[in-house]
Amino acid sequence: MATILVVEDDPTIQTLLAAQLQPQYEVKTVRDRQAALAALYQGGVDLLIADVMMSTMDGFTMVKEMRAAGFEQPVLMLTAKTTITDKTTGFTSGADDYLTKPVDLAELKLRVAALLRRAKINSARQITIGQTILNEENFTLTINGHSTTLAKKEFLLLFTLLSYPNKIFTQAQLLDQIWGIDSASTEDTVKTHVSKVRKLLKDSNDVKITTIRGLSYKGEICHD
Repeated sequence: MATILVVEDDPTIQTLLAAQLQPQYEVKTVRDRQAALAALYQGGVDLLIADVMMSTMDGFTMVKEMRAAGFEQPVLMLTAKTTITDKTTGFTSGADDYLTKPVDLAELKLRVAALLRRAKINSARQITIGQTILNEENFTLTINGHSTTLAKKEFLLLFTLLSYPNKIFTQAQLLDQIWGIDSASTEDTVKTHVSKVRKLLKDSNDVKITTIRGLSYKGEICHD
């Protein structure tokens, strides 16, 4: 069972978050940055949920300290601040996701599950779905025991799509994320690579890439 650390100085919100998450996760609650860092050093924390506005230190600064100390656990920030400047500050401080108050508790659970899944994938550097395995260490795709070494961009494209099953990525998003915003490549490059990856997946009964309206793609897990 994953352990979630809730950093929140409002006892009512602390209790609410813990009550929502405890059926599925072990939840620890602390009220400030010092207690949060102490809990991290004790070990066993898989994810943090941190309020931005705390009495002794804002959450952004706490996350910066956490990252500087070498802690890589995913962080979901909760805040009433909604401007793009505030969100930019949150992400540049080292946060992984951002949820504005009042928090939709159903969405909170979905975000937590997604962050934990992503952290597990990043830690293992491997995605395993049935008999289909992607290994980041050697850029291999293994289907039913047969391995193929992929070109780096092909691998990153497939790894990105399967890291977020059913999430729709536009060609522009994939181009920026995999080739870089300064790349001279065009969206046709993405289309070409998707075609190549689809051919590599032809023997997989586990996953597929679906085209959405001709301009976007998503990775899907197949169910018999």
